[in-house]
Amino acid sequence: MRRALLAITGLAASTTALVVLKGSPGTSQVAQDLPADQASVVPGASGGPAAPGVTPDPAAPSRSTRPSRTTAPTKSTATVRATTAAPRPTTSAPKSSTTRTVTGPTVTYKYGSLQVRITLSGSRIVDATALGMPVGGQSGLRADDVQARYSGTSGEVVAKQSANLNTVSGATYTSTAYKQSLQAAIDRA
Repeated sequence: MRRALLAITGLAASTTALVVLKGSPGTSQVAQDLPADQASVVPGASGGPAAPGVTPDPAAPSRSTRPSRTTAPTKSTATVRATTAAPRPTTSAPKSSTTRTVTGPTVTYKYGSLQVRITLSGSRIVDATALGMPVGGQSGLRADDVQARYSGTSGEVVAKQSANLNTVSGATYTSTAYKQSLQAAIDRA
């Protein structure tokens, strides 16, 4: 029983001594990287500068105030170094999004003609617009309604990602022509 108590006490004392002597991770590396005139001064140690701003004599023998350590790094130090290492560069280049524009055919209908142009990012429609729509009069107003509902980055074409659109009330012919040109543009894409 006495041997077990002495063994446990000795183990605890040696563990405590190792922890105290080791210090916090990275402390010894920082102290070694400092220039000689900025090295930390240990009170009562000989060989260090007597006061701040006093440069030591290069001819005088220098004594190290720290004991040298020749032990290999432990697993915990290796883990700390691995987590603080700089990130490794990747071997593949970042993928860039390809944006392209596809225009559907001109569709002629009762009040004029139009064609739809879509912009795609990859395979996703990100914008749509109608070209050559009627201007002025009742036809122009209906064309504006269709353009407002279907076209743009927040229009129904972008939302649905297809030509299966709701018909604009009062603009059936224009809506149908828009959908035909849109479907052909999607098929070409």
